[in-house]
Amino acid sequence: MTLVIKTYYRMRPFIPRGVRMNLRRLLVRRQRAACGDVWPIDLRAEFSRPSWTAWPENKRFALVLTHDVETAAGLDRVRPLMDLERQMGFRSSFNFVAEKYATPSALREELAAGGFEVGVHGLLHDGKLYDSEKIFTERAERINRYIKDWGAAGFRSPSMQHNLEWLHGLNILYDASTFDTDPFEPDHTGVCTLFPFWVENTEKKGGYVELPYTLPQDSTLYLFLQEKTIDIWKEKLDWVVEQGGMVLVNTHPDYMSFTSDRPRGGTYPARFYHQFLEVVLSKYDGMYWHALPREMAEFVKKQDL
Repeated sequence: MTLVIKTYYRMRPFIPRGVRMNLRRLLVRRQRAACGDVWPIDLRAEFSRPSWTAWPENKRFALVLTHDVETAAGLDRVRPLMDLERQMGFRSSFNFVAEKYATPSALREELAAGGFEVGVHGLLHDGKLYDSEKIFTERAERINRYIKDWGAAGFRSPSMQHNLEWLHGLNILYDASTFDTDPFEPDHTGVCTLFPFWVENTEKKGGYVELPYTLPQDSTLYLFLQEKTIDIWKEKLDWVVEQGGMVLVNTHPDYMSFTSDRPRGGTYPARFYHQFLEVVLSKYDGMYWHALPREMAEFVKKQDL
């Protein structure tokens, strides 16, 4: 992690949310002007096909839906989001921050009973997980307890920070802290692939599956770039489908408004996500393998071992 990023996370608690939002918008807009050749599509990902070439049931592409719940406010919007997906015939994973807020066991059990998945989204969401290997190792012990207690198979780092070698310290089937291309993240090094891949543990037998997200995050599109349509999602969806890749989406219930079409306070209309799912259903019905992250990781693990 760079010194600039470390400094930012030290100062972050003392900067008003509105100020942080405006600064991030200015930065993202400036970055966007300079990264049109790699975002939202990085053409180099065309050449990253794995040795295995077919999805289950010989489907054209794969679809994985994930959500990161960053705050207690987001926790209150889990059920409306779950209901939206369930009514449309979709399933997803919800990743909770272990020690930032209390995640009721009843909610986790309800998700599991409904065919959804629960994952761990870091310990505190304070930007310090990767400050040093010592800090990571100390926190990994606590994270592993939550993974076990929640029956979780996967992990996603806050702010998409990642060190794929250190992550071997977690007892996970998969990690989901990377992306094919996203120059707007603090750790903006993309893995430049539209497919999941196996991360071997070179020190001892085993490893885990890495699941990169391949569509822009909702926060990037609707909070920072302030887009008013789902056109970028549709453009990237079509391109990933052309490549026969994995369409992995990451959204945040924290930022979705289910009650107003003119939301305030750093939210966007939940209808945007609903519209995206409608496009998937109407344009690509019967063409995709819809999997939970756990199911995707189990499939990839079998191919690579």
